[in-house]
Amino acid sequence: MTLPRTEPSHRRPADSGGLSGPEGNERLTALTGVVLLLLFAAEGFTLLRLGRLLYWHYLLGFLLVGPVCLKIGSTVYRFTRYYTRHQPYVRKGPPYPLLRSIGPFTVLATITVIGTGVLLGIQHQPHVYGGFSLLFLHKLSFVGWAALMTVHVLAYLPRLPRLLAADAMPGRAARAVGGRGLRYGLVLLSLGAGAVLAAWGADLSSTWSR
Repeated sequence: MTLPRTEPSHRRPADSGGLSGPEGNERLTALTGVVLLLLFAAEGFTLLRLGRLLYWHYLLGFLLVGPVCLKIGSTVYRFTRYYTRHQPYVRKGPPYPLLRSIGPFTVLATITVIGTGVLLGIQHQPHVYGGFSLLFLHKLSFVGWAALMTVHVLAYLPRLPRLLAADAMPGRAARAVGGRGLRYGLVLLSLGAGAVLAAWGADLSSTWSR
């Protein structure tokens, strides 16, 4: 007696999500991280000649807002899914203990350095908060952010080529994790949102006095 053949199911797991679960989330975070790494490197370059490159410092600073929000969102989403015990994320596991311990401080430092930078862009002159000028707080938060981000980047750098190649090169690895178009779309959308802010905020550099 021959048993009837059962057609393989191509449905995704119920809790994989539009980004295709933790693997898709990890690829989105990596892709956004590379974009941010390039933008922050360019922003850091403007510090070498800030007087002459203030316009570009403003433009890049406002442009960063979109990708930074996406990166924080993807990271917080992963932690939320993990700690609410969604099984694909539980099986994926948490980041290394060191990265988990500095994670909240990295997010806080990123929000602070971007937030104080945006406030400096909006204000024509740096205001004083709690006895410290906003410019001082911006510089101080940058130092803390740079230290935390160095650890963060060095920890994830070895995995970036694999994660980026998996989505960039068509093949089994890319097809195995759905949501590729959505991931690229979210990154482009974040850059578009940042570009709108940059187009508005870059010209504010001409009105700010140091």
